[in-house]
Amino acid sequence: MQENQKNEWENKEHTLVIEGRNAVLEAFRSGKPIDKVFVLDGCQDGPIRTIIREAKKHDTILNFVGKDRLSQLSETGKHQGVIAYAAAYEYAEIEDMFKKAEEKGEDPFLILLDNIEDPHNLGAIIRTANLAGAHGVIIPKRRAVGLTATVAKTSAGALNYTPVAKVTNLAKTMEELKERGLWFVCADMGGESMYRLNLTGPIGLVIGNEGEGVGRLVKEKCDFVASIPMKGEIDSLNASVAAGVLAYEIVRQRMK
Repeated sequence: MQENQKNEWENKEHTLVIEGRNAVLEAFRSGKPIDKVFVLDGCQDGPIRTIIREAKKHDTILNFVGKDRLSQLSETGKHQGVIAYAAAYEYAEIEDMFKKAEEKGEDPFLILLDNIEDPHNLGAIIRTANLAGAHGVIIPKRRAVGLTATVAKTSAGALNYTPVAKVTNLAKTMEELKERGLWFVCADMGGESMYRLNLTGPIGLVIGNEGEGVGRLVKEKCDFVASIPMKGEIDSLNASVAAGVLAYEIVRQRMK
């Protein structure tokens, strides 16, 4: 993808592009979820330093870029050295997911995504999560798509009902969830057939990146590795399809 095309895609992906020092600072102070901030490299005046401090405090991704790059990203031409991308939807807390499970009288069922980059895949997985009765979806803050307009559209409304949380470190989050009784199964071609695994109880289903699968550190935290039987000539499934197949095997086992 050419740079200009990529910039256009990035702008369209985010329903809210915030430009200008006061506007970006006010967005942070109002609690609006900010996914990324682009700052003019070398700019060190007071307002910019304050914005950088706010971004670090909220663990927002910071990109220091040149003047030409900012001009390409700008929609108004009045960016004043800073542009922010805000999430299309509010992120939830993991605690919200446990409350949802408790209200339904069910064992927690969470779907964790290790660096899903395609917004259509993320939207489709959120839609599947809702239909399969999962209590929430957890995504990492970095190297992954956030809750963009395309994700919201692809989820077909599921984003209004299924909580999505964003965490700094997926492997560490899994450790914390294990202390709360969850165990984890990840999808990988080299694993045991999903039909031979016991997928009942409090569970976290881990789906990996479209190209590389589940990362090593995250995989090490999983209790089981499940494979989906393949009968055709190709040997892999789209990430959202794999999530759907495994999620519904969990549903099937829970119904028993």
